[in-house]
Amino acid sequence: MSDVVRSVRPRASTAHPIRTSSVRRRRDDTWIAATALVAALLVLPFAQSSWHGAEASAILAVAATAMFAGQRWAIAPVVLSELLLLPTLWPRAFAGLDLATAPSPEAASFVSAIVALVTLAALVPGVLAMRRAAAAVALVSGWRRTRRTMGRLHAALVVIAVVATLLPIL
Repeated sequence: MSDVVRSVRPRASTAHPIRTSSVRRRRDDTWIAATALVAALLVLPFAQSSWHGAEASAILAVAATAMFAGQRWAIAPVVLSELLLLPTLWPRAFAGLDLATAPSPEAASFVSAIVALVTLAALVPGVLAMRRAAAAVALVSGWRRTRRTMGRLHAALVVIAVVATLLPIL
């Protein structure tokens, strides 16, 4: 009877919580890096007529590649460059998209709006990692990671997101 009891392996989540959390964190980093790289590639056609789209797209691609290589600090440039791409994508996503009166799916503005919407959807995982980006900014800049510092950095990133979202409207 004792050999039956010993043969039951404990679940991974209870046996090694540190290993499980690092695997989950690596999977999250891979997902953020993959969507950031897709967003960087999809935003390039829009970058020709924007004020900083090509530069932010290049930074996003390099930071996503660094995240694929396991560099956890790269979440900060990923989030910052995604926030800087919002003024490029936001107007294009909704300016050419009129589903009620769309003439045909072949229209250039309709296709452009669909690509911009897909790119905005690809930016969502990185923007949701804003709290981790604040911690990475503190780590890279040498600031102490206190609750007040993290709160201020996170608030600054939220203000950048709001300004970047409202900038094209104004």
